[in-house]
Amino acid sequence: MPFSVSWHTLLDELDDLPEGATLMTPLSHDSFRVSEVQEQRVIVEFPDRDIDETRSLQRDQFETLYRRITDEPGGFDLDRLPPDADSYPAVLSLHPRFEIDEDRSVIVEKEGPTTSQLLDSGDEAEVEPEERTEPDLDVYADALLLVDALERHEAEVLEGMETGPLVNLYTLLSDVQRNANDLRQDVADVLLNRLHHDRPVSGPFGSVQRTSRRNRSLKDDEEVLETLEEVGIDRERVTGVDRDKVDDALDVTELSESDVYDIDRSEYVRKAEVDEEHKETRLQGLKDQLAAAEGDEAEELREEIEELEGRIEELTEFKSGASFHTRAGGEP
Repeated sequence: MPFSVSWHTLLDELDDLPEGATLMTPLSHDSFRVSEVQEQRVIVEFPDRDIDETRSLQRDQFETLYRRITDEPGGFDLDRLPPDADSYPAVLSLHPRFEIDEDRSVIVEKEGPTTSQLLDSGDEAEVEPEERTEPDLDVYADALLLVDALERHEAEVLEGMETGPLVNLYTLLSDVQRNANDLRQDVADVLLNRLHHDRPVSGPFGSVQRTSRRNRSLKDDEEVLETLEEVGIDRERVTGVDRDKVDDALDVTELSESDVYDIDRSEYVRKAEVDEEHKETRLQGLKDQLAAAEGDEAEELREEIEELEGRIEELTEFKSGASFHTRAGGEP
């Protein structure tokens, strides 16, 4: 099929888009709208950008992309696109024969039904709100308990709180921090397969990008020493005191730790145990309160729970070591 036929099919699809329809780029995940359709170009607008918010997508560039897609049996790799060019495949995905596979990061030509990068059709018809369900996640339950504890006590002035509420607050903060970090790692594992080439991907609350970390570990000691000796580095220059061997020596001598170590002692608070039964009872009470509440009270409580996700990030910035360590001086 010649490109001219596919091009006019695409223009027809663009002309049929409802006003205000929103699309999303497959790599940077920027939202944009088609503002004007011309014979030789498509004008798009990026409402979330402060600069370069309007772009003109040229027909000849669409044709180049079309040729590359049709020349590749498995589809065209989106990572091969020039920087900031992923709006082209997003628009082309409106054509009934082209589809973007974000998991594989390719755009392919298909014979059957396809999906597009259309996020919002722009229809103004009222849509029923999506029913929210309680997630079966430890961090959700602990965060709900934490919010309840923060609202029942004047946590802005910690010095004025009784010891019991402070213990509860510390325990819940610790649980939220641990469970939030576990969930954050699970989310990161899934995101890792969806991010490409250090290109930031934005969401309503922030952005993330794929990065790499360089880790080093020494090879076998003898191999390292022999390699260095071959280039004139004496063993004595790179060998030092081994802490494990020093500890072994202390075990078989009359020396004390203070003879070979400078010792500082610090004191800190740690969580000793958690009363899971009491937590579960209190959590069930909050759920029952929500289920039984009516009118403005119910709406207010629901709003508090809906705001919970937005507050978790702030709550989990708690650092127990930094907040509670105190110096106690050196040991004689």
